[in-house]
Amino acid sequence: MQIEINVDENCKELKVIIVAQKVTPEVNNIIKKLSEDTPQMILGFRDDTATILNEADLYRIYSANGKIFAVTDNGEYALRLRLYEVEQRLDKRSFVRISNSEIVNLNKIKSFDLSFVGTICINLTNSTASYVSRRHVSKIKQVLGI
Repeated sequence: MQIEINVDENCKELKVIIVAQKVTPEVNNIIKKLSEDTPQMILGFRDDTATILNEADLYRIYSANGKIFAVTDNGEYALRLRLYEVEQRLDKRSFVRISNSEIVNLNKIKSFDLSFVGTICINLTNSTASYVSRRHVSKIKQVLGI
């Protein structure tokens, strides 16, 4: 993808032009992100405090006992969103779903243990481990290029 910015002092209103060979899901995704009125932030709740969670600080988002949790360096936060809603708000280039109940930040992965048959163990930089479900192994291998 190429990005070009033209600065025109006579411009009264911001204008975005997308040039593509055809309308693809990527083009639709760009249009959707540009047309969103509200910022897509993620709020984490702990005790009686709500905290805006920065995507770069997230290690993993997972569901347990019917609730959704986000893990950061500052601890674990409860989220008031469903896992698919969180997934829609996160950057697709940095986050990947590894099971029906978990999403991990690719930038926080230390290593992959491929010795398990039928699954992959993901070791995060905060010394936790998560396992890719059999259903999502092919997607992870595609991300890894193997």
